[in-house]
Amino acid sequence: MTSTDHELADAVNTVTYEVHRLSVAADLGYDETVRRYEQAVPALDEARFAALATGQPSWDDVRIATAPNAPHDFLRYWRGEFTWMFRAAGDEGRCVEYLMGNHVIAERMFRHDPGVLLHAPLRTTIHTDREGETWFSVDQPSTHFRSYGNRAITIVGIELDLKLATLLEHLGLPVPASLTAGRVPVHAG
Repeated sequence: MTSTDHELADAVNTVTYEVHRLSVAADLGYDETVRRYEQAVPALDEARFAALATGQPSWDDVRIATAPNAPHDFLRYWRGEFTWMFRAAGDEGRCVEYLMGNHVIAERMFRHDPGVLLHAPLRTTIHTDREGETWFSVDQPSTHFRSYGNRAITIVGIELDLKLATLLEHLGLPVPASLTAGRVPVHAG
């Protein structure tokens, strides 16, 4: 191996880890599930945050601006509706995807490793299956954040599991037991 090969090897960090994708059945139907979700997880108040960004806000200013926008601890940063595009190919399924999170919570991980923004906010979908049944899907937060090898980040990931469980309960959806385990493993990183 040449010195250039060693430099390249040192410039790449590969982390292999297990992620748990959680899909829960939504007996409410697609449109009603989307409606309830978007009501419980409101869109980011972009005008309010744009106004903050023009000044020199304190972290308290950001926290105060966030709280009313996240009644169930989460807000929507993005919504993507691409069903129309796939219908053009003859596909009958429906799906809307979101980026959902809370920058006040994410900051508690960011201070340890800014790279956590790869997984924060969380990516979620509401979609139908081949039989037309509606599902809500998300990767379990703690399975992503445990991979950073930092106990403080892992703890926030587990807190996000619990907040996600509370949101699902509010929506009337089944709560996977893995979200409510609520304990930090000995080897949390």
